[in-house]
Amino acid sequence: MIPPASPATPRRIVIAGGGTAGWMAAAALARTLGQVIDLTLIESDAIGTIGVGESTIPPLVLYNRLLGIGEAEFMRATQATFKLGIMFENWKDVGETYFHSFGATGKDHWSAGFQHFWLHGLNNGHHHSYDDYCLELMAARESKFAHLPDERMNYAYQLDAALYATFLRRMAEADGARRIEGKIAAVELHGECGDIAALRLEDGSRIEGDLFIDCTGFKALLIEGALKAGFDDWRNFLACDSAIAVQTASVRPALPYTRAIAHDAGWQWRIPLQHRQGNGIVYCSRFLDHEVALERLLGSVEGDTLTEPNKIRYITGVRRKQWHRNCVAVGLAGGFLEPLESTAIHLIQRSVLRLIRMLPAGPISPRDVAEFNEQAQVDMEQIRDFLVLHYKVTQRRDSPFWQECADRVIPDSLAQKIELFRETGRVFRKNEELFSENSWTQVMMGQGIVPQSYHPITTKLRRDELDNFLSMLRTGVASTVATLPAHHDYVARYCGAAEG
Repeated sequence: MIPPASPATPRRIVIAGGGTAGWMAAAALARTLGQVIDLTLIESDAIGTIGVGESTIPPLVLYNRLLGIGEAEFMRATQATFKLGIMFENWKDVGETYFHSFGATGKDHWSAGFQHFWLHGLNNGHHHSYDDYCLELMAARESKFAHLPDERMNYAYQLDAALYATFLRRMAEADGARRIEGKIAAVELHGECGDIAALRLEDGSRIEGDLFIDCTGFKALLIEGALKAGFDDWRNFLACDSAIAVQTASVRPALPYTRAIAHDAGWQWRIPLQHRQGNGIVYCSRFLDHEVALERLLGSVEGDTLTEPNKIRYITGVRRKQWHRNCVAVGLAGGFLEPLESTAIHLIQRSVLRLIRMLPAGPISPRDVAEFNEQAQVDMEQIRDFLVLHYKVTQRRDSPFWQECADRVIPDSLAQKIELFRETGRVFRKNEELFSENSWTQVMMGQGIVPQSYHPITTKLRRDELDNFLSMLRTGVASTVATLPAHHDYVARYCGAAEG
């Protein structure tokens, strides 16, 4: 059988918009495909970016490795620190905290997660916290970090998103990507098929392409403005619709975790970089006025403010088609989920890598488009459910906002996960689901769910075997943490960046 011929000329790919989404796409495409494609990115220095996606999750470590990015160099360039998880404050109830860490807790059996053995231990006189069995969590609490053999320490980064985009731009241009400065004035469509034919800029120039990537943020100029892909509004599940972000100077050594601090109408974030801190407040405008939210944010930050507060209004939801005709939406153009679990950059990464895997060699296949859209939809729905969990499963009833959250109808997929865990302690993941069994366990128990039962496999252990098993795990975590250096010192030695 003779294989189909490849295109005679490089495929023309045009990225509309820069920022983190645009340059993550450009860097990956240019480095992976090189001379196979003709890659152009259009952005305007006059158009600002949201630029608040500063807290990330572990898959970004792999993304950078796939692109051959040296970690220390990248961290210096982006003022990055290491991140071992998120400290949730006031979510279960006012004054209570829990930690959602990266990595595993304890040791699973193939038939049951470690939480079942821990629950069995509670019924047999053990009173140690579930936290004591997680290396990343205990290291974070003591503000320690180091790279360990066999990659035993799971981590992500806290970084300057704007500096990350600049770093990736240099890399993409060195690999052959072409940047054009300018504002998009119009999107031209083919009269017969309805695909995008070209982007016309304000200066009159016209950029033709075969495949277009929409990285124009909330405006979604291509996927929605021109192609009308449609949008599903998820505010019935997640009430917050506003945020304000501001940067401040650091006043203390950076912690290896992000803080998410709930308040009476939403929550606040604190993300420590090497020489500054990212701060923000997320809220529902029906329960908190903008001026009050701004005053609350500025009244709670530490250190001098370095930027003007940036107000962001958003609609939580997802584009019905993230690949429509010859246009793929990446980043905010494809949908938005609030940054509670630091998934914004991850969703960009997922879309970019998915596109590279499905990049057509000839005409666009409707099968590829359908598969891309199904996978993107599943990603968004699974993350949505994990975010809704934080608001739904709570003992807070101290404000109208939290009362409404408790009364909201939640997706059936989430209700099944919650009730299954409540009854049996089990968590099942589907279709390469992002969040691990341990993530769901930490958050559900942290929010106050105590399973009513656990797997019978745990009862095979005699009392002394159970004691030894749990003691060995706790001791292993404690002894490893004791050897770790302070996070601040490790960052300074490994990837310390000049201030400014």
